[in-house]
Amino acid sequence: MSYHIVSIDAPQADLTCRDGQLVCTADGVVKKLPLEDIASIIVTSFSARIHSHLFLEAARHGVALVICEKFQPVALLLPACRSADTLLTRRHLTLPESSRRRLWEKTIDAKCANQAFIASRIAPASVSTAQLTKAATARSARKEGGCAKLFWDVVSDGLRIEGFSRGRKLGGLNDLLNYGYAVLLSTVLQKLYGFGLDPMVGISHAIRERSAPLAYDLMEPFRPCVDWRIYQWVKDRAQAEAFAVTGDFRRWVTGFSLERVDYLGLELDIRGCIEGVVRGFRQAVLTDSTRHYRPWTWKNSKWAGS
Repeated sequence: MSYHIVSIDAPQADLTCRDGQLVCTADGVVKKLPLEDIASIIVTSFSARIHSHLFLEAARHGVALVICEKFQPVALLLPACRSADTLLTRRHLTLPESSRRRLWEKTIDAKCANQAFIASRIAPASVSTAQLTKAATARSARKEGGCAKLFWDVVSDGLRIEGFSRGRKLGGLNDLLNYGYAVLLSTVLQKLYGFGLDPMVGISHAIRERSAPLAYDLMEPFRPCVDWRIYQWVKDRAQAEAFAVTGDFRRWVTGFSLERVDYLGLELDIRGCIEGVVRGFRQAVLTDSTRHYRPWTWKNSKWAGS
């Protein structure tokens, strides 16, 4: 498939096609890119005008259009030739259980390593940090849960929050985490749709109504990016102020996706890193070779937060 995933995120944009090229006009600036080099176009702009000719030419070139509302994908427009019965979908649905298990192990290893890295920045001398660092490299059936407990112990101690428990409906710090994870989820979903992967077919999370198991799977190693961003927000604020999901907080936490990281020797923002991870996952599915899937971890990144 073609290489580029094009994101249209200017507040207002006009999209059309001329001479086989995508033409985007935003803030008086015109940018062009050949449609034959584009895999998909993700429109997150709050006010975008799309010319009908672009729909026709995108279909002719096999380009998918992902339409988002508040950054969450709400519609996927595919060319008629890209039916559900594609090689990618068949391979995805019939992926051997051994491959799914290995892909999930690599995902959890990366998540736990990233939690240990963040804990080392918060409390390098903490006993919980030392235990987490050791647990992150261990092989255990309960590895994810054990590392999570140690990680949240470090975070809550660092923020002086007594009796913290992670839960979607428990309020306080959880409200901030829920919002940050929703932003992360929308970014992962955009990339999955962009590469033609069905978010309903996961490797670990169970299928539920109106859920996206694969997005929940692949976002796991990136959760500590959100956690660190929120830790920085709360650290120097009074709790009454810090735990309110205000406009200022939304703008702050959304910025995590623009932080620069080193991924496999390339300096990318988090959005680009997620794209690279999803690209590798797609290749792993197509070839049934898990070596292509390279979750982002502190071991192959120079990222130190901001």
